[in-house]
Amino acid sequence: MDVVIIGGGPNGLMLACELALGGVRPVVLERLAAPSTEPKSNGLVGQVVRMVDRRGLYERLGGQPGPPVPNNAYFMFAAFPLDLSVLDDSPVYNLGVPEVKTVRVLEERARELGAEIRRGHEFAGLVQDADGVTVSVRTPDENYELRTRYLVGADGASSSVRKATGVGFPGVTRDRTTSRHAHVTVPADMLDATSGALDVPGHGPVLPFLPVRTDHGGFTYAPMPGRPVLVATTEWDEPESREPMTLQEMRASITRVLGVDVPVGPPPGDGPHVLRRLRGGNTRVAERYRDGRVFLVGDAAHVFAAGGTGLNTGMQDAMNLGWKLAAALTGKVDVLDTYETERRPVAERTITYAQAISALLAPGEEVNSLRTLFGELLTHRDTVRTIADMVAGADVRYPVGGNAHPLSGWPAPDLDLRTADGTIRLAELVRDAKPLLVDLTDAGDLVIDGVETVHAKADTDATALLLRPDSYVAWASSDPLPETDTLRATAREWFVKPR
Repeated sequence: MDVVIIGGGPNGLMLACELALGGVRPVVLERLAAPSTEPKSNGLVGQVVRMVDRRGLYERLGGQPGPPVPNNAYFMFAAFPLDLSVLDDSPVYNLGVPEVKTVRVLEERARELGAEIRRGHEFAGLVQDADGVTVSVRTPDENYELRTRYLVGADGASSSVRKATGVGFPGVTRDRTTSRHAHVTVPADMLDATSGALDVPGHGPVLPFLPVRTDHGGFTYAPMPGRPVLVATTEWDEPESREPMTLQEMRASITRVLGVDVPVGPPPGDGPHVLRRLRGGNTRVAERYRDGRVFLVGDAAHVFAAGGTGLNTGMQDAMNLGWKLAAALTGKVDVLDTYETERRPVAERTITYAQAISALLAPGEEVNSLRTLFGELLTHRDTVRTIADMVAGADVRYPVGGNAHPLSGWPAPDLDLRTADGTIRLAELVRDAKPLLVDLTDAGDLVIDGVETVHAKADTDATALLLRPDSYVAWASSDPLPETDTLRATAREWFVKPR
């Protein structure tokens, strides 16, 4: 077989979809016999929302048709409100969807496309050589081996694949924090119907989704639509506990953080419900993303002690690697080495984001002074833009070689294309994960062998765009008569094997 993916979470399943779109039928090995019902992430944030729209998954995940609408109100950064209304074009997109549903939708899509998903099959080891990888697999009934040309570890932060290759996982572990999360009910008389805030007597209003930092820790109130209220606290330098987490413990933690009691009660319904305690947090990046014929994606390659960043980064890893593996396997081009050169800077930038948040949330008078200064900086539009781009994962440009056009190296803009057959969104034209030439010239005569072309008009200064299968811009021009030698050279480099 061509590709075996270890791990049937969002990243592994997204990769399976991408490979299948590229003409490769992967096998996904997932050790769990059935999808986990444990509540994990609450949604997708940032550029990944635009990307799932470009695969036709936005409506299936969110239950509403596209296009995605950017958040133009506020977001949160280190318990500061980030006023996105000052930006002309907010890069922050939100899609509220529990991870349980994300896994279900992606698994359904992967199977539709022809991927094989084997549940209850656990990775047990690997041996690789110049031609492929032999994978050892355990099941409740038997042990067996698979031979594959490439293996991908999408098996989380404790990745067995990464450990089997000997790839290191350096980084920082924060041992001082204890985080608690719980689904709860809150008294109806504490809810402000106008603002949606939780009005805490003796403390004041706590806005939805905006963390509160005090001298004693942090508190977040998250009324998720269609789900129980989620509350969370973070405290510092607590003794470690091995006792099971309880609702009473959650309530006591809120009291310590806010200085007043919030009488939270049990959540409605049968669940499953969140009730967990986490000690510390990790920010780490693998020493390398590739070891011969073995690749790492998602948490197997990087983890961040900052909410909302893991899936944004990991699912885009999958979109980046998927088409490149498919191209190599189908004999088109081999650009696999660009996977790490493009995706590692994204992880490194996310580390900066995660560690900045940790520093600004820490206790201490010196941090209070830093927060005062940072709060002043956040009144400036340029600062809001910088932080918003980091939140969204929209501030890292892929290397562009000789094509220095302002759009090159970035995700293609969301364009409405006026064609001879009517108007269509660009996002709808890239759902099959194929390279695409968008010809916006007056002549409409651009053609590249082996690359589909759409001739159209659009409200943009660009006259032509060459898009990769992941909808990143490989080449662009704003010239009325684009220079085609560089265009053809770029297409040969990325998509079309020279004859």
